Amino acid sequence: MLTFDHLHLRLGDRVLFEDASLTIPAGHRVGVIGRNGAGKTTLFRLILGDLAPTAGEVSVAQGMRVTAVAQEAPGGPERVRDVVLAADTERAGLLAELDGDADPMRVGEIHARLEEIGAHGAEARAARILSGLGFDETAQQAPCSSFSGGWRMRIALAAALFSEPDLLLLDEPTNYLDIEGTMWLEQFLARYPRTFLLISHERGLMNKAVDHILHVAGGDLTLYAGGYDRFARTRAERLRHEAAEAKRIDAQRAHMQAFVDRFRAKATKARQAQSRLKALAKLADVPPPPSADAVPDIRFDAKEVPAPPLLMLEDASAGYVAGKAVLSGITLRLDPDDRIALLGRNGNGKSTLAKLIAGRLDLFGGRRTAAAKMRVGYFAQHQADELDMGASPIDHLARKMPGAEPKAVRAVLGRWGFPGERAETAVAKLSGGEKARLLLALLAAEKPNLLILDEPTNHLDMETRGALVTALNDFEGAVILVSHDPDLVESVADRLLLVDKGRVQRFDGDLDDYRALVLREAGSDGGQAPKPADAARATKKDDRKAAAQLREQLKPLRQKVQAAEKEMERLASTIAGYEADLADTALHAQRPQEAARIAKARADAMTALAAAEEAWLAASEALESAQAEAGS
Repeated sequence: MLTFDHLHLRLGDRVLFEDASLTIPAGHRVGVIGRNGAGKTTLFRLILGDLAPTAGEVSVAQGMRVTAVAQEAPGGPERVRDVVLAADTERAGLLAELDGDADPMRVGEIHARLEEIGAHGAEARAARILSGLGFDETAQQAPCSSFSGGWRMRIALAAALFSEPDLLLLDEPTNYLDIEGTMWLEQFLARYPRTFLLISHERGLMNKAVDHILHVAGGDLTLYAGGYDRFARTRAERLRHEAAEAKRIDAQRAHMQAFVDRFRAKATKARQAQSRLKALAKLADVPPPPSADAVPDIRFDAKEVPAPPLLMLEDASAGYVAGKAVLSGITLRLDPDDRIALLGRNGNGKSTLAKLIAGRLDLFGGRRTAAAKMRVGYFAQHQADELDMGASPIDHLARKMPGAEPKAVRAVLGRWGFPGERAETAVAKLSGGEKARLLLALLAAEKPNLLILDEPTNHLDMETRGALVTALNDFEGAVILVSHDPDLVESVADRLLLVDKGRVQRFDGDLDDYRALVLREAGSDGGQAPKPADAARATKKDDRKAAAQLREQLKPLRQKVQAAEKEMERLASTIAGYEADLADTALHAQRPQEAARIAKARADAMTALAAAEEAWLAASEALESAQAEAGS
């Protein structure tokens, strides 16, 4: 159905695809993955014909309809449901023909075709799709112009899903959805009857909705059977095999070369040496396995964690317009080790609650009592718009680290994925994922003991999301999380709060229970049999308790590792200063005793650095051993 034949594409000085060939048969549900910048969205542009390859060919079977979500979200006076219905152009055309002066002989053909394509059930199908994406009956009858940009993008997504083309292209469709919409989309795509390609960095979606994974990396396209977890296992095994094979051939080549070097000049061994040279030339040259791109070293270090409670809300109410409370009657206790996820449809007040907890919104009534040493790190969903587009990452972080040496600022940025010149790149030229990482780095520099994260994973690739999960689970402070990614919520949160109809209440269940509730309310159970909720809740509760205990047990080991790292950074900076002084030739000529003193101080610092490195290795090994033992 879809074929890439010796595809080659160069954009400027970058080669995105090089001699890539692949065929995707009809009926495949394909998840497209790869690091940011690998060429996933470019691949869609090639399929749509918006971009021509430098060489090779991209072809779709003749007569196949290809649809992507419209980039221009509908915003006119048309009703939402009418816009979605119009996406089925064949149905719309046939109905228009009936309304016109159709030949009486043609009328029968039109009705037969409308029956064949299920046109009479179209209204109900459009309503179900819109309901799943968060539009109630009133919203479906409203004009598109009455909705914000994010909701209009949902209308565009609904139209693409409703049109049911032969090949559907979806590029990060959950970026405009809440967790409820994402849960619905998972089950919808899992049942989708035709072919689709889905670009997403959400692990849960890639496990539940697709049956193949297309990996875009190194200029090549590789198709794997199964969901993301199966892909990860298969690729890891393949990389291990390739590494072992490359190592074996390198050792064989080195052995042959040593024989040739040793005996080439000896008459009695000359023939054997020549034979080895021929064998060496024929030895298979297995390329080393591609090394994984560097994953940012994300970490959040709380400066000080106060005693509980961290925050108390008592019968609190808040909003934006006097006399119109968005939330009311809120009673909530937040402790330093809490991991809370906020559930509820967009527009019900999750962000309002997050701002209230952060102290960014005044109370209409009730009380808010925060610990004196509470430090809030707040990641807002649209905060990237507030970055200085003309400044660089190093400019931004330097403002958060007053008095820090440039080397120290660069070291932090390097950990967050901004090495070398990338740290000096203007924010306007950064990708969406890089902007998100920069915001997280700026937040971490404040050393908060309460993290409030409102959709932190938009634009982050799967590896970076995994690093974020690890960092949040290692964090010693409290976490409030708003996310459309069920996998992130399940991996981090141990309490769920439902924000609905102006109220905030604890959700008595786990995310599977909530998923079942969402699908029931959307008019679908997702085809899943009911599960024993009480047993599942007990298991999840035990898992969360064990995770909290493990964090506490590993805390001293992590502190040793962090202390050793800080000492290494301090000593490396000190040594660099000594070396800069010693590079001054005038110092040796004019103040030889001072030069000798600095040289000795440098030698002492080098010895201390070696000891700090040994301490770091020992602490790291102890931490890894403890983690491995806990996971066994």
